[in-house]
Amino acid sequence: MEQRSASPEHLQTLVQDIKLQGRALGFSQIGISGVELAAAEAPLLAWLAAGHHGEMDYMRRHGLKRARPAELVPGTLRVITARMDYLPRHAEPGWRDAEWRRLEQPAVATVSLYARGRDYHKVLRARLQQLADFIATRIEPGIVRVFTDSAPVLEVELAARAGLGWRGKHTLLLHRDGGSMFFLGEIFVGLPLPVDDPVRAHCGSCTRCITVCPTQAILGPEQLDARRCISYLTIEHAGPIPVELRRLMGNRIYGCDDCQLVCPWNRYAQRSTLPDFDPRQGLDQAGLLDLWGWTEAQFLQRTEGSAIRRIGFARWQRNLAVAMGNGLRESSDAAWRLATIQALQCGAPNASVLLREHMDWALSQAVERPNAARR
Repeated sequence: MEQRSASPEHLQTLVQDIKLQGRALGFSQIGISGVELAAAEAPLLAWLAAGHHGEMDYMRRHGLKRARPAELVPGTLRVITARMDYLPRHAEPGWRDAEWRRLEQPAVATVSLYARGRDYHKVLRARLQQLADFIATRIEPGIVRVFTDSAPVLEVELAARAGLGWRGKHTLLLHRDGGSMFFLGEIFVGLPLPVDDPVRAHCGSCTRCITVCPTQAILGPEQLDARRCISYLTIEHAGPIPVELRRLMGNRIYGCDDCQLVCPWNRYAQRSTLPDFDPRQGLDQAGLLDLWGWTEAQFLQRTEGSAIRRIGFARWQRNLAVAMGNGLRESSDAAWRLATIQALQCGAPNASVLLREHMDWALSQAVERPNAARR
């Protein structure tokens, strides 16, 4: 490969080419930031000290390395952040209303939109690697490392500094023309590329995301207690789900989108250009009983290539049991209630101690008044 000098002019041209190539690879936006994140260190330490990371011990172990990209990958001078929309290609214009309706159907399972298709880690990493390879063909880059949730990286902080949006009060990145329905991935490079300017925040006095959170996990603007977050409880948390939070989970069995659904900026969420994020296995309309009927072999087969597979069958069934309990308490469909009670009773003898506890709780909800108001 013929090397070119890293002159300011050439670096500026390279940035333009990187952004064009990023678009060609399916990314919605590419931004570049420096690696000085000192202002993020104190909030990170305070969050960890409060225990708001829950059982995610890797966050505590990595500590300030998350805020110091040049320590994570020595020689890093810039971070290229890429944004990829994940709203399914064929999402209807009123997709947010459709999601709210789903949450009001006790017998239906709700899986977060981002997890209904192919595992985003695989999609992003493959395309980011192609972009990194493109950079390497243009100039000797020194350091080129790709990350997609695979290292201690403050991706929202880096994305905000790269001009891809601002941190919303729910802690997610927001973009005026794209809402928050997108993934982020990073490329660490050892090139002094020109950086992008950050954008101004546009949340104003709105607190809808804080108010709507079913478990009140958002303690205040940009303050999230993961231990109360339904996404954390259904995905990261391995043990029993706190009893006081189970009713609040409704029919959410993998993740939670409420703070995004209520956000006004998601009126402008962009549909993905890729088929990878189209729903698989009917996860956009599956019933709780249908999913409960999966064997472990079927779970592994049907979640192949999906982010859901990472939580394992035991956690999957635990989440379903909680949702079925909430359905038993709230549904007025006598036939569905009877079928659900029978399904839980039949599965009890072979259940693990953890699962059996959640199944017993679910069955206990059947004696409560049907159609009880959601709390």
